Amino acid sequence: MPDITDLILDDHEWFRRRFAELDHQRVAEADPTTLREIWRPLADLLDVHAEAEERIFYPALLRSGENDPQEETLDAIGDHNDIRDGVRQADRYPVGSAGWWEGVDAARAANDEHMGEEENEGLPDFRLHAPSGLRDALGARFTEFTQRHAGTRGLDVVDKDPHQYVDDIEREIAPPSDSSGDVSLGIGSLKGRP
Repeated sequence: MPDITDLILDDHEWFRRRFAELDHQRVAEADPTTLREIWRPLADLLDVHAEAEERIFYPALLRSGENDPQEETLDAIGDHNDIRDGVRQADRYPVGSAGWWEGVDAARAANDEHMGEEENEGLPDFRLHAPSGLRDALGARFTEFTQRHAGTRGLDVVDKDPHQYVDDIEREIAPPSDSSGDVSLGIGSLKGRP
């Protein structure tokens, strides 16, 4: 079984290689067909990867992480929104145009920031605190999700409010209410933050 943290890192490396290919094509002043052949699979996997993390990885990080998983999750959802916005911006323009490149560059910048934070914070935290059996089970789910939604098939790719996302996950994973009525996971301080 593949560990979800390894699968996420594999996708990150694939993203880096595709963006590097686009760099080479920019220098070579490639035709739109060549750029589209690189960009479309990259843009699609950026969307599918973000959605898979939001459905599978980040809820598990909130359950198992110990190094401020709430803040990492808030940052990650915000980064995913920025990546999606860059992809949408690029998709509004003809491939290879200045507007298209601006969108590609925005998606890349947001993705680079996200990958760096995730690789240095969320993934190590999860690797250290989640049992390997859980990481493997989540890896199987991650693989199945990305294969089922290849090319964003069947996905409604939309931005999410980071605070609402964390609140929703908190409600899903909250333990049964004790006699005091407190069902929080200790992240109630996030409520009401901008």
